[in-house]
Amino acid sequence: MHQEKDAAVAECVESFNRYLSRWPEPRSLDDAVVEWEGEGCFVRDIYGREFLDCLGGFGIFALGHRHPRVIAAVKTQLDRLALHSQWLLNPVAAEAARRLASITPGNLQKTFWCSTGTEAVEGGLKLARLYTGRKKFVSTWNSFHGKTLGSLSVTGRDQFRKPFEPLLETSFVPYGDVAALEHAVDSQTAALILEPVQGEGGVNVPPEDYLPAARRLCTERGALLILDEVQTGFGRTGAMFDCNHSRVVPDILCLGKAMSGGVIPCAAFHSTDEIWRAFHPNPFYHTSTFGANPLATTAAAITIEVLQDEGLIENSASVGRYLLSGLLELQRKFTSLVQDVRGRGLLIGLEIADARRGASIAKRLFDRNVLVAHTLNKPEVLRIEPPLIITKALIDRALEAFAESLKEESRM
Repeated sequence: MHQEKDAAVAECVESFNRYLSRWPEPRSLDDAVVEWEGEGCFVRDIYGREFLDCLGGFGIFALGHRHPRVIAAVKTQLDRLALHSQWLLNPVAAEAARRLASITPGNLQKTFWCSTGTEAVEGGLKLARLYTGRKKFVSTWNSFHGKTLGSLSVTGRDQFRKPFEPLLETSFVPYGDVAALEHAVDSQTAALILEPVQGEGGVNVPPEDYLPAARRLCTERGALLILDEVQTGFGRTGAMFDCNHSRVVPDILCLGKAMSGGVIPCAAFHSTDEIWRAFHPNPFYHTSTFGANPLATTAAAITIEVLQDEGLIENSASVGRYLLSGLLELQRKFTSLVQDVRGRGLLIGLEIADARRGASIAKRLFDRNVLVAHTLNKPEVLRIEPPLIITKALIDRALEAFAESLKEESRM
């Protein structure tokens, strides 16, 4: 059996290098770890090695891996109808949209289903231009909204943008700076797009007055406020949506990642009935072949139920505070290594002295069977984003691994 698994790993590495890899150096067989199964807060490789998942698929696995209620619902739907006809009324997508409207803030009630977060942002940008008749966008430096051309236009890192310019006209301002927003948002702005907490930018939590000021400014100047909650939505920061913390209601809400319960890709952009009327002259302005499919929208509907029934939003808040407290204690012990600890709920960033040492600490955690990764736009920050089902006992296990890894790194 072990030889068969060795052969499977070798075949995986060969196929990855030949058919998938975009990296200049091939993946080595010596350090390859092939994932095989997941359950709850754990991922196992092909040999059965078990990892505590404190990465959560960059926010996908809010309910953990293979949550039984989501799996059962999707299997039942699969036996009845996997994909929709595109012509008859789709009751599953309609019911999921009703449930989504019941939990979103303010008067947001209309949903467009898609498959990925970047698609949700694309749709939100198009809707903002269609509704306002304006062309310009305002975004923030170090933001991340996706990498397709429209969403890339509002993603605030030149490393990703420059090779593909010219893109949509976008002004970038520092995140958390109200005065900069006052200067950038004007009569030509279709929308201001913000993450309520910057994820890939390094888990940056803005000042308390930031989102309310952005809301006021957009209202005064006739621009729409788009909140990208692809990563922060569905309980990640201790509220159903992060904008609930500040009681700010956006004009367009972009959602994804955790929306499908970690089972089937699902995303959406969500707005008001008034703004949605911009689609009335031609409902085919924006479409998605697979967006409202019954499997994905079944998963979304059940995910909303599970979050509420199992108290996972409350767990995210309380266990998140516990984790943050433990990491702050480690910062006090390893001041030369840990520059900052910040976050909200179970979206936490651990800022290390530099990216090289951050990568080293992540590797030491991996060797101790704990999964973390750096944030895309600020690689010196390690993201800690476990499933919302995680317990304090598992947090203690993770904190012990962090302590051992930091102690080991401090000797270098």
